[in-house]
Amino acid sequence: MPMHPAAPSDLHGLVEAFAQTAQAVVDLGRSCSEEDFARETECPGWTIKDQISHVAGVEAWLEGHRDPKVDVPPYEHVRNELGQKVESAVEVRRGRSGHDVLSELEHVLPQRLATLRSPGLTDSSIIPGPFGPERAATVALMRAFDVWAHEQDIRTALKRPGNLDSPAAAVFVNAALIQLPKLVARRAGLEPGSTVILDVTGPVVARAGVRVDTGDDGRPHGHAMFTGEHVDETVPHLEGPTVSISMSTDAFTRRAAGRRAVADTAYTVVGDEAMARRVLEALVVTH
Repeated sequence: MPMHPAAPSDLHGLVEAFAQTAQAVVDLGRSCSEEDFARETECPGWTIKDQISHVAGVEAWLEGHRDPKVDVPPYEHVRNELGQKVESAVEVRRGRSGHDVLSELEHVLPQRLATLRSPGLTDSSIIPGPFGPERAATVALMRAFDVWAHEQDIRTALKRPGNLDSPAAAVFVNAALIQLPKLVARRAGLEPGSTVILDVTGPVVARAGVRVDTGDDGRPHGHAMFTGEHVDETVPHLEGPTVSISMSTDAFTRRAAGRRAVADTAYTVVGDEAMARRVLEALVVTH
């Protein structure tokens, strides 16, 4: 069953997916009062203003603007060096109003889009990325993925659902499903012979199947049996437990973003409930 709507994979489609979700963040911010900017979100430790600070900070950095150095306090939600780096862009903007930070994003976004839409820029052009120089298509994919997750953080805090069928939503779903074999075999620790079918029921509709077997290294390996239109006929059909999990796009992406505990996630199961729980506990691809 092909994903619908399909996730863009070329530079143009990925840039437009990023542009749409980034503009949605701007539009949501324009509707906020300072009290709204102070609302807590499902992203641990961050308010709505912090979400916008993060997006503005990353896009400004990618355009060559550098924030002043700032010490990041030992916040509970900052757990590693990468977390500290991400938090610094938020921390340096904490003394500013929400509307001021939003104005920064409104100023930098056209610069970013002009860069990403530059004539002559191709999928394989090397440009600055969040983690270093990278292919332009990969940078656009990472930014669409990240910004859409934060857009959903803001929407949830404001109780204004939307954009669950957008190109960036499809980018997020597809990127999360690509990681499913590794998550099932390694993090969930399912035994060889296990099969997991995961249905995303919409608005983005997708289906993925994973079979676990033992690799040459003696460790469990997950193989994608199918995703979208692809079916891998070489995956061995070993006997073992099978579980089918169904979730909405919202439930799947909020869990995959690490925003909601399994206990707070709506899903249905056919098969082994305990096995499904292990898969869902492992189903986090970003924080």
